[in-house]
Amino acid sequence: MSGAASGARSVTVRVPAKVNVQLAVGAARADGFHDLANVFLAVSLYDEVTVTPADALRVTCSGPDADQVPLDRTNLAARAAEILAARGGFAPAVHLHIAKSIPVAGGMAGGSADGAAALLACDTLWGLGTARAELLDICAELGSDVPFSLVGGAALGTGRGEVLTPLPAGEFHWVFAVADGGLSTPAVFREFDRLAEGRAIPVPQASPALTAALASGDADALAATLANDLQPAALSLRPGLADTLAAGTEAGALAALVSGSGPTTAFLCRDPESAGKVAAALAASGTCRATRVAASPAPGATVLPS
Repeated sequence: MSGAASGARSVTVRVPAKVNVQLAVGAARADGFHDLANVFLAVSLYDEVTVTPADALRVTCSGPDADQVPLDRTNLAARAAEILAARGGFAPAVHLHIAKSIPVAGGMAGGSADGAAALLACDTLWGLGTARAELLDICAELGSDVPFSLVGGAALGTGRGEVLTPLPAGEFHWVFAVADGGLSTPAVFREFDRLAEGRAIPVPQASPALTAALASGDADALAATLANDLQPAALSLRPGLADTLAAGTEAGALAALVSGSGPTTAFLCRDPESAGKVAAALAASGTCRATRVAASPAPGATVLPS
């Protein structure tokens, strides 16, 4: 097996960001992870990963905050190529170029998205035809959010988030406020544990009201049920995020929450016009570095026409 059986010169995969419309977190497990009930929603902010045959594995990156993206083998895109090549018994001799648009270290699964995109791109480039179930197993090996980046749409993630059950979802409109600097997901979970010390933590479960609202496309109903158990921890580490949340709500967002482990904040809006107004108000508020408007649900990792 040469590792380039398809004969393709390059393959580009587009992959979406995510927002957690519900993130219920259980107590810390013996392995250090937490059981989750994680309702993922893919949104129309995308990275693109292009894979080209090369003499050796190499990663490059362009786009906003590209200087914050690791270019060594800690990058999930590189790890995806290595794992897939190892299963085929050949070297991962590819150049991976990541065109970033998803905020870096922002709680929107940008690194996970790149891992899923690289996996699909390498599988296509090398003509492996790996079964979807096996690709999802590799995604779960890479990280808790990576399987959803491959699948997209809307889904409930259980376990540590990697066990997915697809969910129906209507169309929703969002504004995302990008903060200065990132937040470490492990640090946010450690702060969650610290804040939760001494109290009973319920077993995480998806909210029936939230999943019904998601399926109906009713923005008001979804706004009333959005929840993120990591938000207090993120706000404890980055108190200024409270000002961003307040600014978006005052500007007319139906609801506001920290996206995942943060520090990106998410604002649910009634329609595209409202989203535009909220984005403009947030940009003018001085409480965030940039704003992005997006819709959901969005498709998962997709090979683009060459």
